[in-house]
Amino acid sequence: MSSPHPQMPPAAPTWEAAPGSSYPGYTSPIPVVRTHLGHAIASEWTKIRSVRSTMWTLGVFVLLVIGIGTLTGVVVANSDPALSGESPLGLGFFGLLLGSMCIITLGVLTTASEYGTGMVRTTMVACPSRSRVLAAKGIVFFLVAFVVTLVSASLVAFLHVAMLEGQGAKDPSGGEWLRGTVGISAYVALLGLLSLAVGSIIRHSAGAITIMIGAVLAPLVIALFMFSESLRDVRDALFEYSIPNQLSVFYSNSLSQSGPSGWDPLWIILAATAAAFAAAFALLEKRDV
Repeated sequence: MSSPHPQMPPAAPTWEAAPGSSYPGYTSPIPVVRTHLGHAIASEWTKIRSVRSTMWTLGVFVLLVIGIGTLTGVVVANSDPALSGESPLGLGFFGLLLGSMCIITLGVLTTASEYGTGMVRTTMVACPSRSRVLAAKGIVFFLVAFVVTLVSASLVAFLHVAMLEGQGAKDPSGGEWLRGTVGISAYVALLGLLSLAVGSIIRHSAGAITIMIGAVLAPLVIALFMFSESLRDVRDALFEYSIPNQLSVFYSNSLSQSGPSGWDPLWIILAATAAAFAAAFALLEKRDV
C-alpha cells in the first residue's frame, strides 16, 4: 500500500506592478479614477433624495407655504380687504415664516444626523477630503431648498394676485415680483444653509435645531418685552434685524419703520452663512469624526 502524496500548495498568482505604483508586484483590477467635487455632489444627492425624512420635511414645507398662503388669500378675498394700494404678494409672508422651520430642520439634519448614526465615518472613508464633503452637502442642499421654495412661493404669489384682482390691491411691479419670489427663496435657502453649517459645528441634531429656532424667534420675543425706555435702542435693533422682520422686507411690508430695506436682508444672511461655513470648515479639519 502506497502512502498518499502530500498536496502541493496552489501556485501564487502573478501580480504585475502598476506604472508608478508604490506597491510593486500588485495591480488592482478596479479602475482607478481621480475623484473630484462632482463625485461628492452625486453622492450627497443620492443620500438626500433617498432618505425618507427629506421627502416628509419638504412635503410639510410645501403644505405650510401653499396651504396657509391660500387660506390667507381666501379669507382676505371673502372679507372686506384692507389692501387698498397694497401689494397682494405680502400675504405669502405667513406661510413662509412657518415653512422656514422645516428648511432649518432639514439643513441641520443634512449634517448632524450623520454624526448621530455614525454614517459620517463611512462618508469620510469614501471621500477623505472633508472640505469637499461639506461643500458638496452645501451645494446640494442649497439647490434643493431654493428650487422647492421658489416653486412654492411663486405659486402662492400667482394665487394671491388672481384672488385679489379688482379688489383694490395694486399690481406688483417687476422689482416686487423679483424680491417676492427669487429674493425670498434665496433668503430661505441661505437660512437653511446656515442651519447646515451650525449642524456641522454642533454635531447634535436637537441642539442645533434648538439654537436655530431660538435665533429666529428669540430676538423678536425679547424685543416685545423690553418696556423700559432705557432699552429702546436695543429693542429697536432686535426688532429690526430679527429674521421675521427681514423676511417681511422682501414683500415691501417691513414690520418696522427703519432697519434693513430692499435687498439688505439677503446680504446679511449671506455674510452670516459665510462666517458659519468658515468656522465649520476649520473645525471639520481639526476634529476627529
